[in-house]
Amino acid sequence: MKAVQPTPMLLATERQRFLDQHPRSLSLAQAAQQHFLFGVPLHWMRDWPTPATLFVREAQGATLTCADGHRYADFCLGDTGAMFGHSPAPLAQALAQQAARGLTNMLPAEHTPAVGALLAETFGLPVWQMALTASDANRFVLRWARAITQRPQLLVFDGCYHGAVDDTLVDREPTTGATLPRPSVLGQVHNHHAFTRVVPFNDLAALEAALSDGQVACLLAEPALTNCGLVPPAPGVWEAAQALCRRFGTLLVMDETHTLSTARGGYAKAHGLAPDFFVAGKAVAGGLPCAVYGFTAEVAERMVAAKNAAPEGHSGIGTTLAGNALTLAALHAALTHLHTEANYTHMLGLAERLENGLNEQMRAHGHAWTVTRLGARLELQFMPHTPRNAQDVVDHASPELERFTHLFMLNRGVLLTPFHSMMLLSPATEVADVDRLLAVFAELCALLSPGR
Repeated sequence: MKAVQPTPMLLATERQRFLDQHPRSLSLAQAAQQHFLFGVPLHWMRDWPTPATLFVREAQGATLTCADGHRYADFCLGDTGAMFGHSPAPLAQALAQQAARGLTNMLPAEHTPAVGALLAETFGLPVWQMALTASDANRFVLRWARAITQRPQLLVFDGCYHGAVDDTLVDREPTTGATLPRPSVLGQVHNHHAFTRVVPFNDLAALEAALSDGQVACLLAEPALTNCGLVPPAPGVWEAAQALCRRFGTLLVMDETHTLSTARGGYAKAHGLAPDFFVAGKAVAGGLPCAVYGFTAEVAERMVAAKNAAPEGHSGIGTTLAGNALTLAALHAALTHLHTEANYTHMLGLAERLENGLNEQMRAHGHAWTVTRLGARLELQFMPHTPRNAQDVVDHASPELERFTHLFMLNRGVLLTPFHSMMLLSPATEVADVDRLLAVFAELCALLSPGR
């Protein structure tokens, strides 16, 4: 059954309400058009369902204040970059102290050994390297994986998200299963779809078939799909997938950039998995540009051998600012003060409260919608069951309803993630923030009630 859709009049009313409430943002949006493409520093910033871009004055804790002075309970949190809250005090202090001592020098800072030990203790892998973004970290891991296995193929899941990694920006033809170039990708000239295989998430038979010829260097995967809505793994899938990778000599790479919300240390550690590589970005250093990738001791030995066997010159791995002093200071502060059991206990407790409240409102108003939760991360999905794979999400898509939901809640002081209806809880989020979201959601449910 298709979810109830908002009427054109309701959409028009919410759009006008936004325009009336945000004259300063409208003025800034017009001024920014002069010197920024699409009027924003990054064109993604216009991908919000508002009739004009919302400009920010300040973000602290779990509260965002826009240029017009409106305060929002922020459940977007920089699309997970600020998962531990905006500008947490230990991070701000560490950045200020390091900024006075130097920003970057292409040499390791004194507390590098301490950061390495914290990474190993937090995430469970012994050896590490740093990058500035998860996209870069994933690119570097793919080079390492192909170098040490001498295999050309990459395997990903349909609907995956691994940043701006060209190899992963491919689509799956649902009928034949063939890998296709993605038409939305700009300036594409390389034949990445010839070296990337795509299978449906939660499909072990398809996974085994893709691995069986021994040509796949690595399976690069999120523990749960997060970019097409939240699609959780079926029970036992990851244990079986890990066994298949080992059977066929394929390296397992867990990209946990979006699943650090699961528990301290991420999904793999919480569920007893043993990936060969682990990647995390965005929130790992509290929102400062930073990413890390870790690997097993056995993989590290193979990496050293591959590097030593290669001629001198640029490896294609690494950038000048990776591991700079400022980023290292932020990572040290985040691992010490933000990635704590106490913070996760708070976040997960509030997430459970929010999940229960959303389900209660949906039942009360007769909506056959679904809430999927992964630790402190929740997804409101306008479909009657928890999605099984990306195609399941596509088949039940309600983009107009998603846009209306986001704009309706933003107009009432609650900020959700723009690309889909994701909600994230931080250590700075309070019960009052959750209750505010639930009150606005109850208003939305009543307005769109099937019996209205």
